[in-house]
Amino acid sequence: MVNVVNVVNVAAAFDAVDPVRRLRAGRALAALFAVDGLVHLYWATGLTWPAPGERALSLAVLGTVVSFAPRVVLPLAVLGLVASAALYARGRGRGGWFAAAAAWAVTAGLLARGLLGLVWASGIVDASAGPAFHWLNLLLYTPLCLFFAALAATRLLPPTLGAS
Repeated sequence: MVNVVNVVNVAAAFDAVDPVRRLRAGRALAALFAVDGLVHLYWATGLTWPAPGERALSLAVLGTVVSFAPRVVLPLAVLGLVASAALYARGRGRGGWFAAAAAWAVTAGLLARGLLGLVWASGIVDASAGPAFHWLNLLLYTPLCLFFAALAATRLLPPTLGAS
């Protein structure tokens, strides 16, 4: 059973986070996910910028060949745009349980992707995706994921969750 006192303590701890830093973090994360959502919408049109074709785009972005058809990228675009709105609301101290759940999901997802990127970069697993993915993963994807995971964890999540 959920201890009501702990839930109130967690809410108070979240409110104690510097509101300016929380707002900035919410805006930064919202911008990241808005851009991600808009790029997926762009790809849903059949255009493949910055790559010359769908195969090259897939290899550069994911390290493997997968479809970038609208049925694949449109749900990802919606997910990115909904996450953007929820993170913006969370940064403003609004959005209730949905924005809080989105902040947790984004933090966990970014952290998992960042750690997986470190595994790929280290060569522990076969990373035969090609040089484009290797360098994008090493210099862009992994550092951004780890940075934004840390930002979300320190600014959008309650600092005392789980404390008694």
